[in-house]
Amino acid sequence: MPERKRVAVLADSDTRWKWGATTARRLVPDQRLTGYLLRGRATPTARQLGEVGVRADRLAEVTCAEFLAEIERERYDVVVLALVGGAVQAVLHGARALWPAPARRPVFVTGYVGVVYEKLADGLLLRHGADLVLANSRHDAERFRAVYEGVGTDAGAVTETALPFLGGAPYEPAGSRAHTVVFAVQPSVPDSRADRSYLLQRAVGHARKHPDREVLIKLRSKPGEHTTHLEEQPYQRLAEKVPGGLPANCRLVYGNMGEVLDGADLLVTVSSTAALESLHRSIPTAVLTDLGVREALGNHHFLGSGCLASWDQLDSGLLPEGDPVWLAAHGVRTPGAPGPASTSPVGGPVGGPASAVSGAAAGGDAYAVARAKVAGLLAATRLPSPAPYYTLTTAPGYLPGILARHRLAPDGTPLPGAARQEEGESRLRRRLRAHLREAARGAYRHGVQRVAPVIRRLGEL
Repeated sequence: MPERKRVAVLADSDTRWKWGATTARRLVPDQRLTGYLLRGRATPTARQLGEVGVRADRLAEVTCAEFLAEIERERYDVVVLALVGGAVQAVLHGARALWPAPARRPVFVTGYVGVVYEKLADGLLLRHGADLVLANSRHDAERFRAVYEGVGTDAGAVTETALPFLGGAPYEPAGSRAHTVVFAVQPSVPDSRADRSYLLQRAVGHARKHPDREVLIKLRSKPGEHTTHLEEQPYQRLAEKVPGGLPANCRLVYGNMGEVLDGADLLVTVSSTAALESLHRSIPTAVLTDLGVREALGNHHFLGSGCLASWDQLDSGLLPEGDPVWLAAHGVRTPGAPGPASTSPVGGPVGGPASAVSGAAAGGDAYAVARAKVAGLLAATRLPSPAPYYTLTTAPGYLPGILARHRLAPDGTPLPGAARQEEGESRLRRRLRAHLREAARGAYRHGVQRVAPVIRRLGEL
């Protein structure tokens, strides 16, 4: 029996851990998964990890330099980088320093956790250098290649897939059970207190106008926790100030999004990736227009989807349905539909020719092409050194700062003291450091959610 492949996932938040771990399992079904959490402001708590519901054989919290030491020592087959662009770039340059010449090294995979609606060029160029840059749809794959080709660099790593966590049972109308509306909120969209209060009031108003419906306010995190994006105005605190309180048929809920959608009859959001999960299951889905259709909100991504709607329209009974053409182009496969159609080329292995095979042509499996590319790379005796677009030649005023934030020198090697050596250190000392780290993280989160809004309001006086 062949030995299981060793896969490492490095993530910097709860949602990126969900994407990274589920992506790893799609790419390498028979694996031993080791999880690493990049130490930082959004490092997920145990509760957040439990809510995601994706487990690893081993899980550890590390810095960038410590992770580089781990992958050099442990010799993983595949490394999935579920990180912000700057952190991906730091790891890739660190890997380039570890393997400056063709060698037996891990296959590096990266991508995006959901809807890509801002900082497209910046984020993509910071991810360049990975062996596979996964695109969640044909639409994204075309945009990704255009960026890479636009700066004159290789676009062969771009590989069309789909969001790895799309799944769940197809939607069945409520029938005799209570009609359930799920309002999927976001940590930073919209960001102002007034806008967030408005949306909450509209959700509460919908519950009051429809006492036969159950309205669930689906929250991402508890106060004091952070996710991928900062949340300065938690809905929990805004709900405490709703006049008259929340009606009996409206409540705040946590939990795995897939499980919440199991009982949903309508998903409402501004621009959450939950909309794609809902559409995949053919659940009526509304992308709110109340605050405008704007790039800052991300709901412009859903132009042409058939889902744009306002609370007024939802109050009147509208149940939006996704446009089939838009869904196919954006990697959403509704129940009973064929696999994600695509005629666009999919890049081949590093240094190899491009392939015209799509997810649909591979039998409807959106990850078949990506798995084949990973298998081809793993079969190679040696792989070339990672070659990011950003170097000290192409971005001498930008790259050193990115690497320095992760305590790496301009050549990608760790700065002195960046990788802490804990051998010989007492268990008490390690626990004390962990408690101090968590206390500092809690103080930071308190400052973001409590102190910063007060200072901002005082500045407006």
